[in-house]
Amino acid sequence: MIILNGGSSAGKSGIVRCLQAVLPDPWLAFGIDSLVDALPPKLRGPDGGIEFAADGGVHVGSGFRALETAWMRGVAATARAGAKVVVDDVFLGGAASQQRWRDALDGLAVLWVGVRCEPAVAAGREIARGDRAEGMAASQAALVHEGVSYDLEVDTTSTESLECARTIAARLG
Repeated sequence: MIILNGGSSAGKSGIVRCLQAVLPDPWLAFGIDSLVDALPPKLRGPDGGIEFAADGGVHVGSGFRALETAWMRGVAATARAGAKVVVDDVFLGGAASQQRWRDALDGLAVLWVGVRCEPAVAAGREIARGDRAEGMAASQAALVHEGVSYDLEVDTTSTESLECARTIAARLG
């Protein structure tokens, strides 16, 4: 199991696609964006779900957390059933977010990967994407790594996704 953590527009999704291409075995990809996309409309707002503020801030409530926990346990069950899994996540709660994953993944071998990107570069990518609130990338660039421990870190500021994926694949052995 591989868990990638980095801020919005840091390059995690590109690394995941490249990992799937360079790793010899098939790996399933799960991403926090897919969980958010799967939420019912009533959980996309301030009433216990997830809210994306105009300034790029993200606020989560208890309804989102409950479904996130179920999702994490489901991803872990998939890995326990024998699938190789790579997760693309954004640890908005830093160390507390990592601990939620550690609880769900208890007993599984996990490679924890930090995906870093300079805030200005991530902000430029955010604008080019056009599907994120302006300011999200810059505000998350350092926040998501606070108190998180990694086995490996990559920086996409000037390193292509394929090279980052090859570095991660080499670490797997």
